[in-house]
Amino acid sequence: MALSILRYLIFFLGLIFYGLGNAIAVNVQYLGLHPWEVLNVALFDRFGFTIGTWSVICGLVLVLIAFVVDRKYINIVTFLNALSIGPIMDFFLHLNILPHETEHSWLNLLILLMGIVITGIGGGIYVAAGIGAGPRDGFMLSVSEKTRLSVSWARIVVESLILIIGLTLGGPVFIMTFAYTFIQSPIFQFSMKRMRSYITSLEQKRKGQFDITS
Repeated sequence: MALSILRYLIFFLGLIFYGLGNAIAVNVQYLGLHPWEVLNVALFDRFGFTIGTWSVICGLVLVLIAFVVDRKYINIVTFLNALSIGPIMDFFLHLNILPHETEHSWLNLLILLMGIVITGIGGGIYVAAGIGAGPRDGFMLSVSEKTRLSVSWARIVVESLILIIGLTLGGPVFIMTFAYTFIQSPIFQFSMKRMRSYITSLEQKRKGQFDITS
């Protein structure tokens, strides 16, 4: 029971980092954002609401599609993910305490890199919790299974389409949009492995204590 609660705490910690990283990146968006954020910002610029609200809407649309196509990747955690990251992102943007765009390009690049790193860490943490896939992850897995593409190729195809839609709507696409994944993916992998190792060590200690007491 205690470990289950810990997994949920780790999951929400990851979501907080993920939302924070996205919020930081949005403040220097002219350098380019991740394809999904390109779309969210484009929808915000076109139709109003907030960037986080569009993140929620897009996430729920993906959940609906995945539910129709292959519902096995949909659970309560998928909805928690879809409903949480956007408001967390809006919360940090509303606080207005994050670094903003400056007149120095090198400093703006450092701010964006900080956002990418934090997002990668957050993604690795919430995935490592191992309690379910997010809406985008579940959608990618569904597409991969139905098209028989590898998960990597399914991600490339889907994110390329999202990027084209976001660009068409006037979203912030620039050089860092294309470098985003190459920077974020290794950080994601590292964060996920370290957190999984931490969770595994806790489970082994817990099991050892249980064996001793029994």
